[in-house]
Amino acid sequence: MSNNLGGKTTKVGIVTGKKMKKTVSVLVERRVRHPLYKKIVKKKKIFLAHDKYEKCKLGDKVRIIAARPFSKLKRWRVQEIVGLSPTENKKDIQGS
Repeated sequence: MSNNLGGKTTKVGIVTGKKMKKTVSVLVERRVRHPLYKKIVKKKKIFLAHDKYEKCKLGDKVRIIAARPFSKLKRWRVQEIVGLSPTENKKDIQGS
């Protein structure tokens, strides 16, 4: 999912890595039609995003927004956590 609101592009993806301080790797999948064969193909790309408060966990679904350059490869910022990881949901259900 990609939107362009007020010049800032947003994407929704899943957190796949959290090994750096205040940085998460976000996997964004998009579906495009092949120009010649007309088949729907999944394209994947990993973005490095700034996670200021370090609240994201592996498997969380997050919305990232384009931002100023934070480092050589980090050009995105975590805007919000859209959904929790499946393991977190199971813990919430069992804990209640």
